[in-house]
Amino acid sequence: MCGITGLYTFDPRSDSATLHKNVSAMNDALTSRGPDSAGIWLDDEMPLALGHRRLSILDLSQAGHQPMQSASGRYMVTYNGEIYNFKYLRAALGNSYKFRGYSDTEVLLAAIENYGVEKTLGKINGMFAFALWDRKRKALYLARDHMGKKPLYIGWAGSNLVFGSELKAIHSHPDFNPDIDLDSLTSYMRFGYVPAPMCIYKQVWQLQAGGMMAIDMSMLRAGQDLKPLLESHWSHKDALIKAKQSPIIHDNIIGEFEKLLSTCVDERMVSDVPLGAFLSGGIDSSTIVALMQKNATKPVNTYSIGFKEEGFNEAEYAAKIAAHLGTNHHELYVSAADALEVTAYLPTIYDEPFADISAIPTYLVSKFARKSVTVSLSGDGGDEMLGGYNRHITGPKAWDMVNNHIPAPLRSPFAQMIKAVPISMWDRLRPSRPEFGSHMHKFAEIMGKACEGDVYMSFVSKWQSPKTLVRGGYEENIPLVDPNMQIEGLSFAETMMYWDALSYLNGDILTKVDRASMAVSLEARAPLLDKRIYEYVWRLPMEYKIRGGQGKWLLRQVLKKHVPDELFKRPKQGFSAPVADWLRGDLRDWAENLLAEKTLRDQGLLDYMQVREIWAEHQKGRGNHANKLWTILMFQAWHKKWVS
Repeated sequence: MCGITGLYTFDPRSDSATLHKNVSAMNDALTSRGPDSAGIWLDDEMPLALGHRRLSILDLSQAGHQPMQSASGRYMVTYNGEIYNFKYLRAALGNSYKFRGYSDTEVLLAAIENYGVEKTLGKINGMFAFALWDRKRKALYLARDHMGKKPLYIGWAGSNLVFGSELKAIHSHPDFNPDIDLDSLTSYMRFGYVPAPMCIYKQVWQLQAGGMMAIDMSMLRAGQDLKPLLESHWSHKDALIKAKQSPIIHDNIIGEFEKLLSTCVDERMVSDVPLGAFLSGGIDSSTIVALMQKNATKPVNTYSIGFKEEGFNEAEYAAKIAAHLGTNHHELYVSAADALEVTAYLPTIYDEPFADISAIPTYLVSKFARKSVTVSLSGDGGDEMLGGYNRHITGPKAWDMVNNHIPAPLRSPFAQMIKAVPISMWDRLRPSRPEFGSHMHKFAEIMGKACEGDVYMSFVSKWQSPKTLVRGGYEENIPLVDPNMQIEGLSFAETMMYWDALSYLNGDILTKVDRASMAVSLEARAPLLDKRIYEYVWRLPMEYKIRGGQGKWLLRQVLKKHVPDELFKRPKQGFSAPVADWLRGDLRDWAENLLAEKTLRDQGLLDYMQVREIWAEHQKGRGNHANKLWTILMFQAWHKKWVS
């Protein structure tokens, strides 16, 4: 895994020394993504420079050094990721290419020389982001993997076209102006992340999952809008529609799926450095570890962390799974102080505002694993593809109840009555039901919705009306709500799964894991996010995903072959942290400082009255506003580091 960056300048005053200095600064900002070595390359005919930071995983020799030139000298690439079918591609190229080493980077270049960029993108399977310079055509190609595992941003720093794995690289260019894009800020306040192709900064964009960009430098003008140049080499929509056209109906789906998933796991165990796996004790990670251990020649290294706070600890379940499978298990219990220490570091890790509370435990388990391994497999992806989120199950039921059992004229009054009762009071009425009050308030939100899309938005929104919070903000037409990206004929549960894959998976889950793991120079691999898995599960009937009020039915059947039911048969528990209590305790002073009325007034970005009101309510215990407050706090902390 690596960090990539580069620039093309229109500044006539910029000589090769200036180019080298600027791209070096950008490259150095990505050191944690690639601590093993650094590389800089400048074109001798054009004002272009490429940078690379290397985390050596495959072919640890100099033959894997980047930026790398193709055999003919036509192409130069700076590449981040892993191509899992590189051995197959290498064999398919046969004697047409004389390889110098054994890296997948060299295979990527050989494929591009033989097939071209777009055909190569159709052949490779893995997680990747790369910038390719075609010296013959004077064209720059950028591309990102199918699911969006690896990030890539591009934009302008003055008259310089700049790009990189993370915004901190772009921010390091001396001509970069960190002006906040209010529309992106508005979307962030809704989702807790900035959805692609938007970016928190003006004149910067992020490639979407499966995205690419081809830039003919003879046609480019300094400062021009790059969004029209964004295109797709693969899309969730196209893959889903194609899958639905060839449904799978036979008696060996469980065995067939296990074989496919085992292949994906085995491919991700190829490494020239120590390898392990995250193990939370949940369905996804337990299945991945079970398949790893099945074919391993020695116990697999597994890692989990636990919290002492009730309701946030899965470590005990992970330990039982590990003991049954016989892994070499590593367990770390972290205190509130350990977790709170990470809070101050979050704006450095997430150099774009990011508000998923589980970023804290994700960073802690990554840091823990990195003490003994350089690569770790994870269970990410199962929820989005196999109906694993509670909303996939409870959402259709609630929407059906509203539509069929509550007359339209009564919905608004009923909703107002439910919301009039504080969440804390609902909780006291049903103490045996965790978060009963939050669920009641969510149900009240559903009553006021007009369609399935509005219901889904209520589930995934931190702020239901972010335009009232962000001064001058407007919500842009992102792929999630783009009419051209919608698919007819899906059930509501399937539609939510598709929407999750389209935005939440990439914007939240994969951003969280990529930044947290790369902050400690750990490569995270996710077998369930193989495009073959995605295309396979969409060919299956719904009962293989959700059955008997439970999601991930197919994964459960695979796991049952390796682990007894009683070790994993329990309600879904999110990987999170007790932030609601921390904001009333150890984090109170930190939060109060960031949310001070004067600070908010001086910024002029947010409606300070709304912010101060919910902060006061949370402190008085009149409701759990942790998600809303954390979204604002993460923006404020980010703003303090990167803009103020």
